[in-house]
Amino acid sequence: MLKILIVEDDKQLATTLKYLVEDNPRYRVVATADDLDGAVDAAEIHAPHLALVDLQLARGSTGFSVAVRLGDFDVPCLFVSGKAPAFPMPDLALGCLMKPFTAEDVHRTLAMAEDLMRGRETFRPKLPDNLTIYDAVNDDDTLVEPGYIPSRRSLRTRLEHWIVGYQH
Repeated sequence: MLKILIVEDDKQLATTLKYLVEDNPRYRVVATADDLDGAVDAAEIHAPHLALVDLQLARGSTGFSVAVRLGDFDVPCLFVSGKAPAFPMPDLALGCLMKPFTAEDVHRTLAMAEDLMRGRETFRPKLPDNLTIYDAVNDDDTLVEPGYIPSRRSLRTRLEHWIVGYQH
């Protein structure tokens, strides 16, 4: 079962998203939070496998700061936002699901995220139109996009550690 943390400051949307996620018995929402501190507390207590993170959160915190801090707990993030970031951020998130979304969009997005996290190469003929998947950063230094500044461990490294940790 995939344990999911929802980080969303709109309580009604958080409740709706929880309902849509748990419509599939393979997924369980272990906690919801509305800001950075709540997300970090929830990650410490519940050890989620994935976080669905809005970009604009309560008390001035952002989804970017949440993704950075959850990376310390090896929790991959998937942005869920009304306005996608201007450029891909593979070190912070698997991708971004744009609001508004349908129940089917959520289901297909979670299946894609689970495949990415588990390292499965599956063919999904129809991903949601409002989903952007961030490609992993290329290891070949000659092909890195201009302006890319490497940060701490890449998402790929964090996912590999997560996968290895759950094979025992």
